[in-house]
Parts: sequence; C-alpha cells; structure tokens
Amino acid sequence: MAEGGTLISVDYEIFGKVQGVFFRKYTQTEGKKLGLVGWVQNTDEGTVQGQVQGPISKVRHMQEWLETKGSPKSHIDRASFSNEKVILKLDYSDFQIVK
Repeated sequence: MAEGGTLISVDYEIFGKVQGVFFRKYTQTEGKKLGLVGWVQNTDEGTVQGQVQGPISKVRHMQEWLETKGSPKSHIDRASFSNEKVILKLDYSDFQIVK
C-alpha cells in the first residue's frame, strides 16, 4: 500500500448539515474507494469527525471531498484538518463508521 510515496495521518472535523444525511456512510464509501483507512463518527455537537490515513495524494483527494462534496443531502460549512503527520505504517485495516 505504501507505493505512491509517503503515508500520512490526518484528523478532521466537518461542520454544517452533516448529521442525518448519510454523511458517515458516504465518507466510508469514498475512503474505501480511494484505498484509505481510518474512521468517521458523529459528535454531540452536530459535526462529523474522524481520522484518515494513506498515501499523501489519496488523503489530499479525501480532504477535498470532505471539504467540498460530502453526501448528496449534506451542506458543508467548513472542514477543519489537524494533527497531520507522516506515519510509517497504517494504524487501521479498514475504514470504519464509529457509533
């Protein structure tokens, strides 16, 4: 999986109308489609947060998707990305929805 260069890990939080619109399901599907691993969950504050890991180019693609697309019925006000770091190996084997 490490072909395509450096692996990175990024935390994210998405603000807007992102709960009750299948945002987590679409995020999981998009992450898997890109071959990324990580997790996504709803927060008590009405946002969606998670972590994504994989090759830099794929993670960048996922960040753009989280910031601009999301699920069809969602309305994204803003996306916050933090704790970006280079990792030597993936911490997860799949892209999970955390309840």
